Amino acid sequence: MAQLIRKEDALEYHEKGRPGKIEVVPTKETKTQRDLALAYSPGVAEPCKEIHANVENVYRYTAKGNLVAVISNGTAVLGLGDIGPEASKPVMEGKGLLFKIFADIDVFDIELNAMEPDHFVSVVKALEPTFGGINLEDIKAPECFEIEERLKREMKIPVMHDDQHGTAIISGAALLNALEVVCKKIGDVKIVVSGAGASAISCCKIYIALGAKVENIHMFDSKGLLTKSRTDLDKYKIQFAQDGEHATLEEAMRGADVFIGLSKGNVVSKAMIKAMAERPIVFALANPDPEISYEDALEARPDAIMATGRSDYPNMVNNVLGFPFIFRGALDVRATTINEEMKLAAVKALAALAKEPVPDIVNVAYNEKSLHFGPTYIIPKPIDPRLLVRVSTAVARAAMDSGVAKNPITDWDAYEAKLYNRLNSDDGLLRFIINKAKQHPKRVVFAEAENLKILKAAQIVKDEGIAIPILLGNKKKIHALIEDNALQLDGVEIIDPKNEGMDKVRSKYGELFFEKRKRRGYNLYEAKKVMRERPHFGAMMVETGEADALISALTRRYPDTLKPALEIIGLEQGAKRVAGMYIMLTKKGPLFFADTTVNFNPTEEELIDITLLTARTVEHLNIKPRIAMLSYSNFGSSESPEAILVRNAVAKIKERHPELVIDGEVQAGVAFNKDILRENYPFSDLVNESPNVLIFPNLAAGNIAYHLLQEVGGAEAVGPILIGLRKPVHVLQLGSSVRQIVNMVAIAVVEAQVKG
Repeated sequence: MAQLIRKEDALEYHEKGRPGKIEVVPTKETKTQRDLALAYSPGVAEPCKEIHANVENVYRYTAKGNLVAVISNGTAVLGLGDIGPEASKPVMEGKGLLFKIFADIDVFDIELNAMEPDHFVSVVKALEPTFGGINLEDIKAPECFEIEERLKREMKIPVMHDDQHGTAIISGAALLNALEVVCKKIGDVKIVVSGAGASAISCCKIYIALGAKVENIHMFDSKGLLTKSRTDLDKYKIQFAQDGEHATLEEAMRGADVFIGLSKGNVVSKAMIKAMAERPIVFALANPDPEISYEDALEARPDAIMATGRSDYPNMVNNVLGFPFIFRGALDVRATTINEEMKLAAVKALAALAKEPVPDIVNVAYNEKSLHFGPTYIIPKPIDPRLLVRVSTAVARAAMDSGVAKNPITDWDAYEAKLYNRLNSDDGLLRFIINKAKQHPKRVVFAEAENLKILKAAQIVKDEGIAIPILLGNKKKIHALIEDNALQLDGVEIIDPKNEGMDKVRSKYGELFFEKRKRRGYNLYEAKKVMRERPHFGAMMVETGEADALISALTRRYPDTLKPALEIIGLEQGAKRVAGMYIMLTKKGPLFFADTTVNFNPTEEELIDITLLTARTVEHLNIKPRIAMLSYSNFGSSESPEAILVRNAVAKIKERHPELVIDGEVQAGVAFNKDILRENYPFSDLVNESPNVLIFPNLAAGNIAYHLLQEVGGAEAVGPILIGLRKPVHVLQLGSSVRQIVNMVAIAVVEAQVKG
């Protein structure tokens, strides 16, 4: 499903809160006067003197070694063309965001009012003392070639124009693997290229380095085939000019083995694909519309291997597979350049990774039983956690082997461990959940659809393919909100349970409800009447299979929605109660808190049930639970009834489920402090791995803890997630933001996939 981004949503995203997408965060203590004296005057003078004595110390005492400049003059921004440096800034901030998310590299984005190559080069050269690397972005051809060549020649830090080399590296890896699948050799194949800009020229240079022959490459610009008889070719295009006479793209495609599209959408027809050689390779990489659609290409040639630049089809060629990890490896060995050897190392590392067994986290995210090397998997997926280690390591080794590394790595095991530690980002789990939801979206009924936040969230989950929304409420009010706020919810089902036209449905639901509750306080009249209430009606939709999940209670009391869910849907097999869990997205990875919303003072057996429910839920998110059962006591240091209750619960869980990593009773601070554990409690299950699941002894402790971590600790809270019900029902907290509602919908969809 193609992703629809509304103008209003994009503008709101960039404007809300602190404008833009990035900020500078201190990495040292700044709380006391002494801290400030160390950070600035007089303490800062000491590292200044050390750097003056040896300039290489700048990497020891400053952030230079992990700092990249993303630089543009705005002359070729996305598909928007020359829109100026200021208008390029959102893109450059976004690029900085990707550097941080995928490779933990810090970025300053720099937009230059420098259109002439001489001016641009002189400004960037002057920045060399500040940065460990330079990522050039969105600079028009042919100036981008001269700019990069000069900066690489005249600077002693890594410089790369990603528009040129990013697509070249990723498509090079994909081409190697596609050729292997179809049993063809790169030196033998005829390659037709639509496009002759920076990306196309760099792609072909990589292909030649991998073994392609220049005489087999037929490149087209807007005026036609590049031939030696043309007088309008610059020095970059002329190297791909053919000896023959002018030919059309259609003529060149006849018998071609490979088509590379780096131009514009819909320039290739089915007939042109049909005319290609046996088992053709088609990389239609124009965005958002490829040169030929995925469906049309495979309809024309079912034997084709197809790649696009889009995430909604197999074999996505995306630059994010390259630049974060290439710069990571280059920075870590303090490379003086990014040379051809390093780029080819990245190509080969990507190609090799696609042939290895795919981790479960990737299979689950794409709703695949087992992704494996073949026609629909010739390049790794962007969320593959192995990319950082494999590509960065390959690039670092190539820098050392080619003699451009100033800080060679000697302990590769330690280096790889350090890279793995960088993967503990605060939003990786959320990306995983949303990606998994998109693979098989479910019907989610919103019980409070007369609320603007709910409607905005419904718009997002519909557009992004996360869920199929169903709206409950007064149709006139809902339509008015949609119209007044320019929302696009055409085709979304809207149901008013109170409408007279719903009499038959209410009667059917009421009779089903009566069968469940006829000896538990309801008569038939009451059972039918209560179906006018949206929490009951929505829960019955889920129970009867007319919806897959329910989101409710943005404006209602928590128990008012929880009770209908328990009465109508009931507990999952093996569960004796429900519990509330929050996912806290922290800088050190996700933490799971329970119980935070339902059980006030659980007994020993209730605490065991809560713990096992939480562990099972975490496992469904493809994470191994490591559980700390919290108290004010450490392993028997108190004999109070509260401490003993937790201690006994831990003992019984260990006896019943010896496979679980769990310990307690333990204080929260001790559970996360490996030094204290090793020195004082070396027997603990938590000595080697910090906990990711925290079970609180009562609701007050859990509720206070998650609120404090959210408001003071800066963690993002996802929840409350209701666990223990047979089907997904989630009760939103008062004041939930649109983003929080979308996150809860994604969790509900994933839960419906598991329980379905």
